Amino acid sequence: MNKEGLINKKRVILVTDGDIFAKNAVEEATRNIGGRCISASAGNPTPISGEKIIEYIKETPYDPVVVMVDDRGSTKKGKGETIIEFIAKHPDVILMGVVAVASNTDNKEGAYIDYSITNEKQLLHCQVNKWGEPVSNEPIIKGDTVNVLNELKNKVPLVVGVGDLGKMGENDDPKYGAQITTMALQTILDNWKGLR
Repeated sequence: MNKEGLINKKRVILVTDGDIFAKNAVEEATRNIGGRCISASAGNPTPISGEKIIEYIKETPYDPVVVMVDDRGSTKKGKGETIIEFIAKHPDVILMGVVAVASNTDNKEGAYIDYSITNEKQLLHCQVNKWGEPVSNEPIIKGDTVNVLNELKNKVPLVVGVGDLGKMGENDDPKYGAQITTMALQTILDNWKGLR
């Protein structure tokens, strides 16, 4: 692929949560990094198709573009994970990374992460639970919309694990800048090794 082709593609960050708390946190955090949030992608589960999301991504003049995906608690490959797969493999966008959100789930394996952010805003390399608390030294995240990430290792440059967005007290309250969500997005921006 030539350099010009890369420049014309939108950079995308996916977030594996879409409920109202996550939506408010992601919208605030995306403003903080100077990007554009596709608010229509919020929902539990994701209410629109991967094709429609790609349309919205292409229409916005902003970069990066942040998209929410959600399986609504399904431990199987639900709508959110199907959209992750669709966007990760789509030739018209550049996937920079995924903010992978922990949840109460029967997911035994978990998805591998590059970084995690605790509810105290610490950047670590361990598992955090839905409250953003470190629970093991394993570099994984367990959630309902993350299983597909291990299958897409070569398509997803960075994975940042976090607790339940917008639900970790003042440190992720949109009224106080959605600091944890902002930190997760900024970590992907700072560590992405693609075209600058």
